[in-house]
Amino acid sequence: MNYGALLGVGDDCALVRPNAGLELAMTTDMLVEGRHFLASATPRSLGHKSLAVNLSDLAAMGAAPRWALLALGLPAADPKWLEEFSAGFFAIADRFGVELIGGDTTRSPLVTISIVALGEVPAGVAMYRSAAKPGDDIWVSGELGGAALALKHPQIAEAAKRLHEPEPRVELGERLRGVAHAAIDVSDGLTGDLGHILERSQVGAVIDYERIPRLAALRGRGDLERDCVLSGGDDYELVFTAVPQQRQAIESLSAELGLPLSRIGTIEAGDAKLVVRGADGQPMQYRRSYDHFREAK
Repeated sequence: MNYGALLGVGDDCALVRPNAGLELAMTTDMLVEGRHFLASATPRSLGHKSLAVNLSDLAAMGAAPRWALLALGLPAADPKWLEEFSAGFFAIADRFGVELIGGDTTRSPLVTISIVALGEVPAGVAMYRSAAKPGDDIWVSGELGGAALALKHPQIAEAAKRLHEPEPRVELGERLRGVAHAAIDVSDGLTGDLGHILERSQVGAVIDYERIPRLAALRGRGDLERDCVLSGGDDYELVFTAVPQQRQAIESLSAELGLPLSRIGTIEAGDAKLVVRGADGQPMQYRRSYDHFREAK
C-alpha cells in the first residue's frame, strides 16, 4: 500500500488517493485558547493534543490515520513556541504514520488550532453511531474522569497527563472492525456521548455506575467523582457496543493490547433514554455533559 500523498505541502491543494477497496474518513476539530485550553498550556502538549483529538475521532470509526492539514491562528510568530508545538505534533504524527500535507497560518487575538485529519477504513466495516442494537453490551476503554479531575486539581500528575496528553485509541478502533456495532469517543462526557449513539440508533440504555472504570484518584470524592466520571470531557476513550457473543473476543483483545476494556451496561429497545444505576440498583441523577455553547470547559 502507498500511504504517501500524491502532492503534499507547497501547492494550493494537497492531492491524496485512497487505496483500492478503502473508504476515506475525514474529521476536523478546533481548539481555542480560553475555551479548550488555558493560556498557560505548554505548546508541546498543545501540539500533541490537537492531533490526538482528531485521531480519536478516526479511531471511533475504525479508520487508520493517514494525513492531516493544520491551520494555526497566533497572536505573534514566536519561533520558540512554534518549535515546541511542532515537536509535540510531529511526535504523535510519526507514531501513527500521519503525514502533514498542508494548512494555513494567520494572526489571531487568541491561539486557535484547527486540524483536518483523514484516514482510511475498509469498505463496509466503519463503525457508525447509528448501528447500536437492542441487546448489545456497552463497553468502554481505559478509565474515565481523569481529564475533568485535572481541571479541578491540576496538581494530580496522572490526571493532568490525561488532560494535556490524551492517548487516542487508534489500534483499538482498527481492531474493533467487524466486532463492534456502534462506537464514539468520549470527548464531551460519557453520558452525553453515549447519548449520541442512543439518539442516532433510536435505542435506550442502562449502565451501572460502579462498573465504569475511573482514575483511582477520583475515589471517595463524592459529587466530584460522579460528575467527572459521568459528565467530564476530554477523556478520548472509546465507548462501543457489541453483541454478547463477542465478549470473549473483546476480553482477548483487551489482554493483547494491554488496555482495560470494561463492560458497563446494555442497549435496550425503546426511547433514546440513558439510565445510570447506582450501587443500590436505583437510577442516579447526573448533570449534563459539556456543551460548547453553554459553559466554559
